[in-house]
Amino acid sequence: MSASAALALNLEEASSVAPRWDLSDLFNGPDDPRVGRLLDEAEAEARRLEERYKGRLAELSGDALAELVAAYETVQERLGRVSSYASLLFAADRNDPEIGRFYQDVEERVNAIETKLLFVTLDLNKLEDEDLEARFAQSSTLARYRPWIRNLRAFRPHQLSDEVERVLHEKHVTGRAAWVRLFDETLAALRFPIDGRELTAQQAFDLLSAKDRSVRERAATSIGKVLAANVKLFGRITNTLAKDKLIEDGWRKFPRPISARNLANQVEDEVVDALIAAVRSAYPRLSHRYYALKARWLGLDRLQYWDRNAPLPEDDDRRRPWNEAKVVVLDAYRRFSPRLASILERFFEQHWIDAEVRPGKDSGAFCHPTVPSVHPFVLMNYQGKTRDVMTLAHELGHGVHQILAAEQGYLMSGTPLTLAETASVFGEQLTFEALLDEERDPARRRVLLASKIEDKINTVVRQIAFCEFERRVHERRKDTELTPGELGNLWMEVQGESLGPAFELRDDYSVYWSYIPHFVHVPFYVYAYAFGDCLVSSLYAVYEEQPRDFEERYLELLRAGGTLRHRELLAPFGLDASDPGFWAKGLGLLERLIDRLEAELSSASRSAP
Repeated sequence: MSASAALALNLEEASSVAPRWDLSDLFNGPDDPRVGRLLDEAEAEARRLEERYKGRLAELSGDALAELVAAYETVQERLGRVSSYASLLFAADRNDPEIGRFYQDVEERVNAIETKLLFVTLDLNKLEDEDLEARFAQSSTLARYRPWIRNLRAFRPHQLSDEVERVLHEKHVTGRAAWVRLFDETLAALRFPIDGRELTAQQAFDLLSAKDRSVRERAATSIGKVLAANVKLFGRITNTLAKDKLIEDGWRKFPRPISARNLANQVEDEVVDALIAAVRSAYPRLSHRYYALKARWLGLDRLQYWDRNAPLPEDDDRRRPWNEAKVVVLDAYRRFSPRLASILERFFEQHWIDAEVRPGKDSGAFCHPTVPSVHPFVLMNYQGKTRDVMTLAHELGHGVHQILAAEQGYLMSGTPLTLAETASVFGEQLTFEALLDEERDPARRRVLLASKIEDKINTVVRQIAFCEFERRVHERRKDTELTPGELGNLWMEVQGESLGPAFELRDDYSVYWSYIPHFVHVPFYVYAYAFGDCLVSSLYAVYEEQPRDFEERYLELLRAGGTLRHRELLAPFGLDASDPGFWAKGLGLLERLIDRLEAELSSASRSAP
C-alpha cells in the first residue's frame, strides 16, 4: 500500500461517522410547495409595498416609516429563507445539475423580487438627517431600527441614481454572480491524480500535510498541474471581476479598491491600514522566524511550499474520530460557558452540521446563518486532523454568535466581517487551551504549540499576504488586463515576502492563487481574519487577566449582532482598535507562542541523550 493510500485509509476511518446535515427545518426539498408559496407571498408583499410607499417616504410619520421597515424586513426574511436553502443545497453538491438549476432559478426569482424593494433603501438615503432624527423622536419602533438605518446611510455618498442602482441589481445574477458560480462549479469538478487515485480538491490539499515528504511533493505537483491546466479560465474570471469592481467603484467614487469593503465592514480605512502595516512589519518576527525554526526542526536547509503545513517530526499523525472531536470542542466551550455549550449541543443533536468528505461538495468551511427564525448550518470537511478540530470549534463559534444575535432580527443580527470572526477565533482559542492543558506528553505539547502557531500565521500573516495580492491585482487592473503569468508573478512576490528566506518557492507554485475562493466571492474579505484574530488575542488577554464577569460581557457582545460598531463593542473590555498599539498587542500573543515553543525545543535538545 502506498503512503498516500495509507493516509487516505486513516482519513476515512477518522471521518467515517462525520455527519450530513438535515435541511428540513428550512424545506423538505426543492419540490417542497412551501418554496413557491413563500416566494409568491414575498412577491405579492413587495409589489404592495412598492405601490403604496415608493416615492412617498418623505411624507411618512415615524410610525408609518417604522411600519414600512418592519414589512421590508419580513419580506427579506422570507427571501433569505429560500435563498439560504438553495445556497446550502448547492454547497453540498455542486455536481448535480438539477440542484444547480434550482439554485439559479431561486437566485433569479429572489433578485427580481428584491428589485421591487430597492426603493426602500434608496429613498431612505434621500431623507435629510434632520428629517430622520425627527421621525426617530416620534417613534420608538422606528428608533429600534436606528443601527440598521445608520449603517445603510453610511453608503449614502456612494449611492447612484435609482435607474442605475436598479440595472446593477437586476443584472447581478447574469453578471458577477454568474462568474462566481462558474468558479465554484469549475473548482468542485476538478480532480487531482495522485498515486493512481482521482482526488477532490479537499482530499488533494489534505495530502500537503502528509507525514511523508514525497507524498506532499507529489500532491503539490499534481495540484500545480491541474490548476495550471485551468489557469486561463481562472485568470479570465479574476480579470473580469476585477474590472467589474473597478467600473462600479469608479461610479460610486470609492477612493481605493479596498474602501468599499472597509465601509461594509464598518471600519475606517486608517484602522485597516494600521492593521496591514503592523502585520507586514512583523513578518520577520513571526512567519520568517517560525519557518526558519521549522526548517531546522525538519532537518532541511530550505523549505519548499509543500512543507508549509508539514507535520513536525514528533507528530504521530494521529487522526481524531469525529465523535472525539465533538467531545473535545463541547468540553472546551463548557469550561468557559455552560450556556454556550448547551447551545452548541443542538448542532450535533439536531443535525445542523455537514462534515462528511464527498465529491462535489464545497471544499471549504463555513457557518451559514440562514434567517433568525430558523438557525445556522455548519459545513466543513472533517478529516481528523487537529486543524479540523480547530475548524469545527471555529465554525461553531460563528454558529453560537449567530444564534445569540438572532434576537436583533433579520436586518440587524448580521455583523460586519471584521466582527464576525470574534466568536469563531475565540472558540478556537478555548479549544487550543483545553487541548494543551490536558496534554502531558512534552513532545505532543510542542506539536500542539506549533500547530497553533501555524494556524495563527495562516490566519494573520497569510491572510494579510492575500490582501496584499488583491491590492496589487486591483491596482494593476486599472491599467491593463493581467495575464496568468503576471498574476502568478504577483502571487510569488507576496508569498516570498510573507513566508521569508526559509522557503524556496518552486515555479509551479505560481498558479496557487487561482483556487482561493475569497478573491472571487468577496474581494478583500481576507483581512477580516487577521482583524478578528488580533482582536480576539487582545480580548482573550483581558479574559485571562480579569475573568470575573467576563462571560456575561462577552455574551452581551455576541447578542449585539450588528447593532454596535467595534468601538462600542470593545469599550466594556477597555480595548480600542483605533489605538495604534492595539494591533501590536494582538500580534504579541503570537510572538510569545513562538518564544515558548523555541524555549521548549531548546530544553528538549539539552535534555536529549
